[in-house]
Amino acid sequence: MAELSPFHGVLYDPAKVGDVTAVVAPPYDVTGPTEQASLYERHPCNIVRLELGREHPGDGPQDNRYIRAKRFLEEWLRDGVLRRDGRPAIYLYTVEYRLRSGAVRTMRGFLSLVKLEEFGTGRIFPHENTRAAAKDDRYQLLETCRSNFSPIFSLYSDPAGDIIRTLEAADGGRPHVAVTDSDGGHHRLWTVTDPAALERVVAAMKPLPLFIADGHHRYESALRYRNVQRKAHGKSGTLSSDWVLMYFSNLDDPGLTILPTHRVLPGPLPCPVAVIRQRLGETFMLAAFPFTQETEPAARAKFLNALHTAQATDAHVMGLVIRGESRYDLLTLNPKGLARLGPSARERLDVSILQQLVFRGALRLTSQGEERLVYIKDEEDAVAAVARGDGELAFLLNPSKVTEVKDVARVGDRMPHKSTYFYPKPLTGLVINVME
Repeated sequence: MAELSPFHGVLYDPAKVGDVTAVVAPPYDVTGPTEQASLYERHPCNIVRLELGREHPGDGPQDNRYIRAKRFLEEWLRDGVLRRDGRPAIYLYTVEYRLRSGAVRTMRGFLSLVKLEEFGTGRIFPHENTRAAAKDDRYQLLETCRSNFSPIFSLYSDPAGDIIRTLEAADGGRPHVAVTDSDGGHHRLWTVTDPAALERVVAAMKPLPLFIADGHHRYESALRYRNVQRKAHGKSGTLSSDWVLMYFSNLDDPGLTILPTHRVLPGPLPCPVAVIRQRLGETFMLAAFPFTQETEPAARAKFLNALHTAQATDAHVMGLVIRGESRYDLLTLNPKGLARLGPSARERLDVSILQQLVFRGALRLTSQGEERLVYIKDEEDAVAAVARGDGELAFLLNPSKVTEVKDVARVGDRMPHKSTYFYPKPLTGLVINVME
């Protein structure tokens, strides 16, 4: 069962830091060096100093970014920059955001602690593979600071929306925190402490499976830390390390968006373009969108529209951009390609088809070759990367469907690396779980 627990969250005190917008940050795994430096400059108490601290020359076991994070945390708690709520709470959290298309959506969810469980033993399911280096980094931070600075992002199914309505009815006043992120998204947080409402939410969530959307490395690191603590202190449901901070979003809510992650392959190509096209033709139908310098914008718009239109069908369609070529190509899996697919839900994902039939089939990429891939969220940015010579090929994908994520996770399987990009991301620093 999914066992939730209201908790005494640790929040920034606006009386100490001013506008909370200045001290929160995006998740660490989407924060590059330039944004990290900007967050450092934004406020001396920005959460980046805890979640993604700078490395210094001469760092070692006695002084490193994890130890500095612990010092900052202890200092901010001591000085009242961060304060612990006096009553256990679940935190209602909404994000109003605008897509590139101009559409405005609102994702509604909530923050709570959830009891950790090993994958395959209960009702918490991963959907994506992880990498060792990232898990080691998150484990060292957790072990040193004994805190969850950013929540794991999970999905549950509540078609009627009763769980969110229960929280909204319990606290219909002004949000406790309201901030606007760098993309213009409006984040609002309410502290819900009504015991009856909390009890109803915990009971309603108990039988529901949870699908981890984002934060697999943090979850697996938390499991590792829990196991270490149990070995040291004895197995007990009362250890604070048995729980982890999680954000819960209703996958039946139209405010949740899944974006694709496109692939760009830098040079050199493993074989000539003509050979790649010939091999692709064995398992795909290729539809060309030719252009001249003057007609390129219109051809690109038509090409991308055709790719997007395929989302509403069961066809497996992806886009191909080749540097120096005056055409875009739409690849649609043909019957021969369909016959090569395995029976599992994972093997029938577009990203799996790209990996097996394109990268390993047509391009003959080795695992080392695949490590050269550059992952880009925005399709226009991926096209532009090839146009300016930062890549030889770009493969554009449609987003995975929520049903596909569930189908893969339910059977204990995992999607390939960078299969999904759930959007928007919960901010880091709105609520912290500092273990008691």
